[in-house]
Amino acid sequence: MFSRIVRPSLVAARNFSTTKQNNFKVAVCGASGGIGQPLSLLLKINPLVSELSLYDIVHTPGVAADLSHIETAAKVKGFNGAENIKDALRNADVIIIPAGVPRKPGMTRDDLFNMNAGIVKALAEAAAEVAPNALIGIITNPVNSAVPIACEVLKKAGKLDPKRVFGVSTLDAVRANTFVAEAKGLNPKDVNVTVIGGHSGITIIPLLSRVTPAVTFPEDQLKALTVRIQEAGTEVVKAKAGAGSATLSMAFAGARFANSLLRGLKGEPNVIEPSYVISDVTEAPTSPHPSCWARKASRRTWGWAN
Repeated sequence: MFSRIVRPSLVAARNFSTTKQNNFKVAVCGASGGIGQPLSLLLKINPLVSELSLYDIVHTPGVAADLSHIETAAKVKGFNGAENIKDALRNADVIIIPAGVPRKPGMTRDDLFNMNAGIVKALAEAAAEVAPNALIGIITNPVNSAVPIACEVLKKAGKLDPKRVFGVSTLDAVRANTFVAEAKGLNPKDVNVTVIGGHSGITIIPLLSRVTPAVTFPEDQLKALTVRIQEAGTEVVKAKAGAGSATLSMAFAGARFANSLLRGLKGEPNVIEPSYVISDVTEAPTSPHPSCWARKASRRTWGWAN
């Protein structure tokens, strides 16, 4: 089933790291896009990144050249075209995938499934061959479907490690923290909202009764705030009036997630970050929803983990 659960210490508990390495190769797939460019910028200034490999269909060498002028130690290379996917991903420690067609007004995440499924499949196939030990963070929508697709591809190649494939749904928590802080006059940095469920519409469930620090809302405000968190992506799509979807905030969330993975690889304990992953907590659904196809094949469940 596709749901969110909460577990302590995602990175440390899974023992990703056996060394105190401080420099890693990170690949961004979709690096020329609206999410990919600001995400790559944030990763270029991350001190844990020593090599930044950028992949997209077009314009990637230009993005790489631009970023290479920034005064940080990370070396940047750009790769264009399907024939260069393997070179871009080879030996990457972390792969972040924002590649895909963005939502437009009137589109649901389900509308994106057929468009983006093939992109995720191709990238997962390449990763299985040239970076089988990489931690893979998938931003591509619909996340609820993209993550199972990647897992099934890796499984078919005999390279699936469920503890190394993640749906980057950090943005739901980022938004919840921000909106609650605004409503209560708090600093968002001091607010922590647990969000469970999926990463689409009403499946996004913020646990507003368990916010840290503790806050309370009247029933009408509670409902309105919940709906705003669930529909925040649509809020951005409408505000951009056809010019795009959530790119800057998603880049921030993706960079935050990537940084948590890198901190875990470095050996830092107690790194906690929400993610959409394979889970054995709940039973399988019977729904024919396309996002459940991988579940039927693998007999696994899916959920959020910390």
